[in-house]
Amino acid sequence: MNVALFIAKRYFFTKKKRNIINIISIIAMIGVGVGTMALIVVLSVFNGLEDLIRSLYGKFDPEIKITSVEGKSFETDAAFLERIKKTPGVVLLTEVIEDNALLRYNDRQMVVKVKGVSDNYYKQNQIDSAIVDGDRLLKRGGQQYALIGRGVQYQLSIRPENPFSPLQFMYPKAGKKVTLNPENAFRQLGIQAGGVFAIERQYDDQYVFVPLDFAQELLGYENKRTSLEVKADTPGNIDKIKNALQEKLGPGFLVQNSEEQHVSLLRAVKVEKLFVFVTFTFVLLIASINIFFSLSMLVLDKQKDIAILASLGADPGTIRKIFLLEGAIVAFTGAVAGLVIGGTICWVQQTFGIVSMGMTTSVVEAYPVLMRVEDFLFTAAAIIVITLLVSIRPARKASSLSIRENL
Repeated sequence: MNVALFIAKRYFFTKKKRNIINIISIIAMIGVGVGTMALIVVLSVFNGLEDLIRSLYGKFDPEIKITSVEGKSFETDAAFLERIKKTPGVVLLTEVIEDNALLRYNDRQMVVKVKGVSDNYYKQNQIDSAIVDGDRLLKRGGQQYALIGRGVQYQLSIRPENPFSPLQFMYPKAGKKVTLNPENAFRQLGIQAGGVFAIERQYDDQYVFVPLDFAQELLGYENKRTSLEVKADTPGNIDKIKNALQEKLGPGFLVQNSEEQHVSLLRAVKVEKLFVFVTFTFVLLIASINIFFSLSMLVLDKQKDIAILASLGADPGTIRKIFLLEGAIVAFTGAVAGLVIGGTICWVQQTFGIVSMGMTTSVVEAYPVLMRVEDFLFTAAAIIVITLLVSIRPARKASSLSIRENL
């Protein structure tokens, strides 16, 4: 039998009338439990937000994106594209032309981002799952269509597939001087609005998808492309393909995976999560100070018991262990309760979505929550360290008590 653990449990689960030491211990246990619960819930919310960002941008962004280091476009030809397609692991290559243009619809106009994509674009990503109105196809029955963001639709009051009001795009002609009629300095092309997508406001308020040849004619890019989007054979092979493409294309091109395309945003979420973890760890430390006070008072209250144990042959290490285990019992009881309650709250939110985002235009109705094992492990590790820090001094004081003075 572990004598130190047995005595520590007897001190904690005493059947005697509750005194101030027991009350302080209970307060410390509740404080640790509440802090642990809050930490698990907040970390899970940050995980959910990070996962939501990845899923939203995953509908729009490719697995691997190739752009030019200098300038917004680069020359391409059949041989250049074939080199990329023959890279091991590349299963799909989509050509992209993207630039700003003026969009007119009836008596309204706005500047939008025109993104011309080749016919295999929908095999590249999941944007077709974000269609909220009309059809996703950019070519149907020999006719070209545009896919517009919901924000663009709202601002211009666009009715998809309205044959009487096509979208009118205008783009400046290269080297064209302004004349008495400014419209002569612009290329103008019309196209029918065929569908509406809703991904995220950043995209919904400015993007319009069109066929690649339409964008090529409107923007005058000819054989130039602003980016190439690559799909890998398996998700686990993305980084390997990215490195192979970077080596093959050289320093004049930038090859990025999906996370690197939004590295600033994802890094900001991770930094915020780290600061939250540190902040709540300090909250747990403050809550655990009650453990220090309760152990210190317990040492004073049990001086005679300590002296008797020492006289019976208990060494200082055993006495220290008693009070370290007493602090551990208080902290871990609260921590386990906090972990269970926090995990339950996250599961309920994840399953039933009780707490809503409070915004009618939100892409998700409820706060996203995602529990990760590492959060529970790091929280448990933080509690272990904190418990040792606040329990060491009272335990040492107990082991150094004089037998003669306390018997």
